[in-house]
Amino acid sequence: MSTVYITRKVHFNAAHRLHNPEKSDAWNEATYGKDNNPNWHGHNYELEVTVAGEPDPETGYVVDLGILKEILHDRVLDKVDHQNLNLEVDFMDGVIPSSENFAIAIWNEIDDALPGGELHCVRLYETPRNFVEYRGE
Repeated sequence: MSTVYITRKVHFNAAHRLHNPEKSDAWNEATYGKDNNPNWHGHNYELEVTVAGEPDPETGYVVDLGILKEILHDRVLDKVDHQNLNLEVDFMDGVIPSSENFAIAIWNEIDDALPGGELHCVRLYETPRNFVEYRGE
């Protein structure tokens, strides 16, 4: 059988502050620099979600991209777009919102919602040059 990888890309904007409340202000400033700004800062995120599987013999789809789009909107975009990740996003509560942690949290939000295929990769671009990739490992 053939495994195919299908990817949906979406865009959203969100603010955050990298800050570990268990550490001192000096430690946070030294560790995170400008990303520790108490007045927050924002990013224009790009999210790519890849699903792997065999095409269904009846539809030819690994997963219907329209359904994947709905899942991404319901489980992620509607919760994070134009929001503060530290204060307003339920699935980021108590999590330092680094790109690494954010990608893992997104994976956890969508993994059980897929109607077909298996979640293969969450790739999150914080900037055009900086991104993280999580594969559930």
